[in-house]
Amino acid sequence: MDPAVSLAVCALLFLLWIRVKGLEFVLIHQRWVFVCLFLLPLSLIFDIYYYVRAWVVFKLSSAPRLHEQRVRDIQKQVREWKEQGSKTFMCTGRPGWLTVSLRVGKYKKTHKNIMINMMDILEVDTKKQIVRVEPLVTMGQVTALLNSIGWTLPVLPELDDLTVGGLIMGTGIETSSHKYGLFQHICTAYELVLADGSFVRCTPSENSDLFYAVPWSCGTLGFLVAAEIRIIPAKKFVKLRFEPVRGLEAICDKFKLESQRQENHFVEGLLYSLDEAVIMTGVMTDELEPSKLNSIGNYYKPWFFKHVENYLKTNRVGLEYIPLRHYYHRHTRSIFWELQDIIPFGNNPIFRYLFGWMVPPKISLLKLTQGETLRKLYEQHHVVQDMLVPMKCIVQALHTFHSDIHVYPIWLCPFILPSQPGLVHPKGDETELYVDIGAYGEPRIKHFEARSCMRQLEKFVRSVHGFQMLYADCYMNREEFWEMFDGSLYHKLREQLGCQDAFPEVYDKICKAARH
Repeated sequence: MDPAVSLAVCALLFLLWIRVKGLEFVLIHQRWVFVCLFLLPLSLIFDIYYYVRAWVVFKLSSAPRLHEQRVRDIQKQVREWKEQGSKTFMCTGRPGWLTVSLRVGKYKKTHKNIMINMMDILEVDTKKQIVRVEPLVTMGQVTALLNSIGWTLPVLPELDDLTVGGLIMGTGIETSSHKYGLFQHICTAYELVLADGSFVRCTPSENSDLFYAVPWSCGTLGFLVAAEIRIIPAKKFVKLRFEPVRGLEAICDKFKLESQRQENHFVEGLLYSLDEAVIMTGVMTDELEPSKLNSIGNYYKPWFFKHVENYLKTNRVGLEYIPLRHYYHRHTRSIFWELQDIIPFGNNPIFRYLFGWMVPPKISLLKLTQGETLRKLYEQHHVVQDMLVPMKCIVQALHTFHSDIHVYPIWLCPFILPSQPGLVHPKGDETELYVDIGAYGEPRIKHFEARSCMRQLEKFVRSVHGFQMLYADCYMNREEFWEMFDGSLYHKLREQLGCQDAFPEVYDKICKAARH
């Protein structure tokens, strides 16, 4: 039979199956069918389009010239909003389903949408070691360009689709954060359009209050239109050491020790149970032992977390050389370990070789097609949380995660938190070592109830002066939220800049009431 005819017959049978079973049934119970047949090819088209567009724009150097016009257009929209009586709050016009956050806020439907189409890398200044970018530039764009010319970001968060704006207005972290801090700590300047339509540039020495208040503010102080970020020389490979560790005390001691060693460029832990983990340490290098090269980012390679688990199962220490960009996006293909719940056979060698080049599906498309029933199921039976707690509390924190939600693997990422003004800082006056504990998956405790279990976990995090990443579901009330975050500078600036009538408070944007 002709291949085209066979494909048409398969498509017809699939549509008939949907007709009989109903689209919602297929999306919930056989979601992998929809993802493999539709979302994977569509995601690939998206990726190709944005990669080619970014390359063409940068090569033609048209972005800086167009940038100024785009800023003026945003200012015009804000001033028109004021002239029309400032009847509702403002927000960006980017659809909620396009963000990597699981939340799709109701506010997009009721607020004045300001269109911000800014997705270009504006300038790379290797003398000043700065890259200037627009807010919708993704980490995939940044690594593709910077690595090709021998540079990189000191902190380059994992997933390709994370944007600079999201990482500044929310937060971002990577396994180099024990040296450089969070994503906000490698930024040297922000450019914003404020509630009155004016333009402002802020740095640690110019408009410094605004500079320190912007991170974690979720777009409630103004519209970010550009950012300047530090860059450092890149090397070709990461020399990565894998060490399985057993026993919670031994795991935490080893993790703390490696996090304090500045010679480690990268430190990461994957916890597979309460007393089993693999601790990874890496350094950038141009040297290579060819027999130990592992291009883990190639589509046919095993998912990274499964590859790491083999070291635990065989109880052996390993050493590999991973190409730098492959290392940065080592969890991207499997969306950490979330993709195994969507495509259960996704790590099967046959699937990887035949269809792995299309993986992963875009998170934004997964959100767009999940439907109300599936969204509620995920909300009640699925956890996606990053909690930031002091390293000195890691043993207690992991026990709490185990008893409250029991999700594995758990991602461990160390970072330094400087004592600076803003929403997030250590309790004392000195820089402190923290750890990001990331839990993504289906809880294994009996009678899991999302609200009560997460509120219990949030209470613990507040008690140790920790913080919850704001992309995730937040169950705190307003009083509890401002107990966790220092709102003194934030509220002062909202009043000074006239934000109270222009933008919702950050709590109102991220709390559960703001979700569909």
